[in-house]
Amino acid sequence: MRFLLWSAISAATLSLPLLAVLSRPVTAKSDEKAGAAFPFPVHEKTLANGLRVFVVGYDSPGLVAYYSIVRTGSRNEVEPGKSGFAHFFEHMMFHGTETYPQDKYNAEIKTMGADSNAFTSDDLTVYHILAGKAALPKIVEIEADRFQHLTYKEPEFQKEARAVLGEYNKNASNPVEKMTEVLYDNAYTTHTYKHTTMGFVKDIENMPSEMAYSRTFFDRYYRPENVVLLVVGDADAEATFALVEKAYGAWKPGAARPAVPAEPPQTKEKRVELKWPGPTLPMLLAGYHVPAFSTTNVDLPALDVLAELLFAERAPLYKRLVIKEQKVETMSGSADPHVDPNLFAVLARIKKPQDLGAVEKAIDDEIARLAKEGVDGKTLAEVLSHVKYGFAAQLSTADKAATTAAMFVALTGDLASINAYFALYDKVTPADVKRVAQKYFTAANRTTVTLKAAK
Repeated sequence: MRFLLWSAISAATLSLPLLAVLSRPVTAKSDEKAGAAFPFPVHEKTLANGLRVFVVGYDSPGLVAYYSIVRTGSRNEVEPGKSGFAHFFEHMMFHGTETYPQDKYNAEIKTMGADSNAFTSDDLTVYHILAGKAALPKIVEIEADRFQHLTYKEPEFQKEARAVLGEYNKNASNPVEKMTEVLYDNAYTTHTYKHTTMGFVKDIENMPSEMAYSRTFFDRYYRPENVVLLVVGDADAEATFALVEKAYGAWKPGAARPAVPAEPPQTKEKRVELKWPGPTLPMLLAGYHVPAFSTTNVDLPALDVLAELLFAERAPLYKRLVIKEQKVETMSGSADPHVDPNLFAVLARIKKPQDLGAVEKAIDDEIARLAKEGVDGKTLAEVLSHVKYGFAAQLSTADKAATTAAMFVALTGDLASINAYFALYDKVTPADVKRVAQKYFTAANRTTVTLKAAK
């Protein structure tokens, strides 16, 4: 689900100037401290064409995760009528090149016993391979080839475009997916977060006729200065850099990319009621505008704390609505980091239609209580410890560490942002929690979508 994933990470960066090849270790002293959020040794190299490469040492003998991070997602779909192309290329990138057609590429992946896949979100597109370290030279070769020499013809393009429409229709059969689509469409008036990663359905339906634009999109965003390579596991940094330099060094930078329009502040509450054609439990989805990702603003970490205080299983509201009164089947809330301001989203699946209003009021009342009373220091310390432990659990394998790191790389282009962001948690005070509850959780800043089965 859009707001329950550490996703949304990317910036429409301008073309970087040609730089002298730079190779340097970026493991800062803070990274070496016990308890650092991302405690692994990191080396970085930037090629003359702007391609950045991170090699992360991870105790996974004989195993490497190879991630190609395109700092482009649905956020960057700025032209009217052209939404959905970031996700489209997640599909299209597996269609092969002249050197490695689709069948040959798949055969190489199978031969090396690798796991290869991709995903797209608001701010990023990621292509990832997990394989034995002996396969790293071949991985670099085939990935460099498809990023620089992707080929496809009209029949292939149209077939994949129709497949994307099929995926949209499948997703639209899920009430939560539809509610999320409606939430963002109403919460945003100007910014491209208005459409989901899938895109507007009218644009997806028209996609088969946009072959020419697809090449424009690929040429614009699949450029070295907009891509970051992340290699995590049992890999030698200098040997990896040499492989990358040989395979990607001739890749040419692109031109400047269009700016993403800023969203004006929301000044009044918005509400939408949906009727679902089939059987479903009633649901409530509310979104509050919150700030963009930052390594200096303490508001997002404070909102993470607020999410735990409101919606964790040990939270009073959860115990009341889910366990004691049994009015709610599931309930959650979070504000995932994004390049630009996004939403803190609250979702509740309610057992009886007549309880929808009471559940919404109970959530509002609990938010108002925290905004008035705040949280004591002891509880805050416990929540912060839980949040940090949860992040550490996301680093339990080389592949998981790479996935998590990719999110931060897409946000900022720099792995150092992980430790910089988590250092903010130590600065969160009870007053901060109280302040963000008052600042962001207002009716005028809220968009609410409710869903019930049609009678």
